[in-house]
Amino acid sequence: MTASNERLKAAFAKNPGRTALIPYITAGDPSIAAMPKLMHALVKSGADVLELGVPFSDPMADGPVIQRAAERAIKRGVGLRQVFDMVAQFRQQDDTTPVVLMGYANPIERMGQGNFAQLAARAGVDGVLVVDYPPEEITDFAVQLDAAGIDPIFLLAPTSTEERMRKVAQVARGYVYYVSLKGVTGAGNIDTDDVAARLATIRRHVSLPVGVGFGIRDADSARRLAASADAVVIGSKLIQTMEDAVASAREAGLDEQAADDAAIAAASSWLNEIRQALPTGQ
Repeated sequence: MTASNERLKAAFAKNPGRTALIPYITAGDPSIAAMPKLMHALVKSGADVLELGVPFSDPMADGPVIQRAAERAIKRGVGLRQVFDMVAQFRQQDDTTPVVLMGYANPIERMGQGNFAQLAARAGVDGVLVVDYPPEEITDFAVQLDAAGIDPIFLLAPTSTEERMRKVAQVARGYVYYVSLKGVTGAGNIDTDDVAARLATIRRHVSLPVGVGFGIRDADSARRLAASADAVVIGSKLIQTMEDAVASAREAGLDEQAADDAAIAAASSWLNEIRQALPTGQ
């Protein structure tokens, strides 16, 4: 199997000038059975990295769309071990596309950091972004992740100081995720000039690729951000697209598998539009 931390490096080195596309989906939504098929479909539609959200009951950084997806997944019994199973199933057919887990500290603390790192590596996880693990408090965990070949990934925000950027630069691997808006996921409209200025500041301290997320709703906003970002991260709009497709399928009297298929088709089609709008490099 390809070393986990090598997959992320390769994803950002595909072609000079290519903007990486990173869709975020919630593990277990639209269903547990649909996840491997959904992940493969998103890769086929142009995803360079997959961010897989670990469902949590108090997702403080997430807006209502992702909160609803997490609630649905939790009702289906999705926890960390089920997420690892989904990644392992995906890895049976795809040993190239990086998978990053995004979530919160509580489930990891309950499992134990060392146990988490080992199980994540065994499943084929490449990176971990824990919203409420600040860089100052992740030293031991970062060592365990590094030993397992997993990259710790961090958020930076419009309110991040240059001191915080320097601290993130010391421990981050893989890429850095810049939150383009204050508030929760899916909120507001992006000021692309402000994002470009902030990314210039971040790059004075961080040498890793910088992905931008929160507030990307369509091909136009993705295209505008691609002028300054190394990657665009899309979550809320993608999940909303699947949620709407499932609702329409159920209104039409279709069964769960047909609803899943409708969600996957809708997500794939929409993501492909975003990929077509982004620079593809040489």
